[in-house]
Amino acid sequence: MGEGQGRPLKLTGEGLIQDGERETTEISKPSGIPTKRVYEPQDGVLAEEYERRLGRPGEFPFTRGVKKSMYRGKLWTMRQYAGYGSAEQTNKRFRYLLSAGQTGLSVAFDLPTQIGYDASHPMSNGEVGKVGVSVSSLLDMEALFHEIPLDEVSTSMTINAPAAILLAMYLVVAEKQTVPWDKVAGTVQNDILKEYVARGTYIFPPEPSMRLTVDVMEFCRRHVPRWNTISISGYHMREAGATAVQELAFTLADAIAYVRAAQKRGLEVDEFAPRLSFFFNAHNDFFEEIAKFRAARRMWAHIMRDQFGAKDERSMQLRFHTQTAGSTLTAAQPENNVVRVTMQALSAVLGGTQSLHTNAFDEALALPTEESARTALRTQQIIAYETHVADTVDPLAGSYYLESLTDSLEREASRYLAEIDAMGGAVAAISSGYMQREIHRAAYEAQRRIDAQEQVVVGVNRFAAVSEAPSHNLLQVDPNLQASCTKRLSDLRRNRDEAVVNECLSSLRAAANGTDNLMPSIIAAVRAYATIGEMCDALRDVFGEYHPSVF
Repeated sequence: MGEGQGRPLKLTGEGLIQDGERETTEISKPSGIPTKRVYEPQDGVLAEEYERRLGRPGEFPFTRGVKKSMYRGKLWTMRQYAGYGSAEQTNKRFRYLLSAGQTGLSVAFDLPTQIGYDASHPMSNGEVGKVGVSVSSLLDMEALFHEIPLDEVSTSMTINAPAAILLAMYLVVAEKQTVPWDKVAGTVQNDILKEYVARGTYIFPPEPSMRLTVDVMEFCRRHVPRWNTISISGYHMREAGATAVQELAFTLADAIAYVRAAQKRGLEVDEFAPRLSFFFNAHNDFFEEIAKFRAARRMWAHIMRDQFGAKDERSMQLRFHTQTAGSTLTAAQPENNVVRVTMQALSAVLGGTQSLHTNAFDEALALPTEESARTALRTQQIIAYETHVADTVDPLAGSYYLESLTDSLEREASRYLAEIDAMGGAVAAISSGYMQREIHRAAYEAQRRIDAQEQVVVGVNRFAAVSEAPSHNLLQVDPNLQASCTKRLSDLRRNRDEAVVNECLSSLRAAANGTDNLMPSIIAAVRAYATIGEMCDALRDVFGEYHPSVF
């Protein structure tokens, strides 16, 4: 045998780990939770603690899932987030995804729609149809759901400040399809607090915004019983740089604020809480994400039972949608994103999600094409039908590591919740800039770690190619879209009954100046084909606009 043969070959190329490097280095999660070298029985769940900390699937505290049979009974909803350009273009994409096996719709709206401007407004210049579909009036919403039966498909809408208006449009489209409101199912995000923290698509100050949120909760309880009235979102906080602990804690803090606001309105907790839903991020740390989902269920069950006195088990069940982490997608070597998305999606499934969106691999570069959107959907379908991970409920339960990590996330998130409660709750914590500062610090630290190569991003700070040519056709939004949308609005205004529209807008202003639920006035204006900009301007006249402080 020649010299050196039979011994391990030591490679010293870029990014390769040297002998003993990880053994001697202290390893911790991005959220600061230390990771031990090995986990043993004392780190897991002892038999006498099983009922208290885990319980059976579908039973309090729901650590193991909200349904007894979970995916053996029904797979998660494959709800791909989609929307771009005109309503007609997005309708075509919806039909394509449904034909490819998608089981629910999820609408992305463009920025003008999200902040309550018509496509023709000067503030909309350059943004119409770019990051979602442009919807200025009921006419657009009719085109968006053309020949899509609203009693057969559930729809999620990522809309917040004007959520009441977009929901009203959806309900009027259902009317026009002769679908009763009690047959309509879906979710409106309607989570304004996280907009002040991390996302920025707010319109009105916090107090009237919270009023609109509760108006939707109250109205749907009476008239749209299958509708999830709010999707309390940690996703966008995570995208802004929050750690898993912060995402968990700040999302639950916001949820507590909404429950208190609904109770202040006079709603009983078990009347509205079963229709609350959540929206989480699936990030790169595989086991931490699974533990986060399990900890969230357990924490929410205790909050609703012990803090708010819920009696209905549905009020204690944290049901959530998951989206894979857009912030982890890289423009360099974009094909690597297929692997990232697959692992993130798998963590969501193993964590017990109720619905899932998988990002397309080219989304760091542009909106997804039909081909990349299909690959993203196929990722979910392969997990569902080929890996057999859905054959048993909560398959990782009892893992020493996972149970210890679940406990650690719950413990650290509970500390945040105690601090926020001492400040007076989520609204006070947001108003003081506390949540924003905590997320900014975490984002800075994450970027510092990447820059120092303490955190590896494959293809970016290690294993980068010398030169990369684009290997994929990118979706292009029609540059003339705003002009065509503006003409459509002009035609709409010319053909509608302006006197009726003006009367409806006056009634909306009057209602905003009072205390009545605003949904009936909004629905009346929608039926008259008032535009989103006109309705939001009517509310701006009364509520004003929010201008954030600098923290």
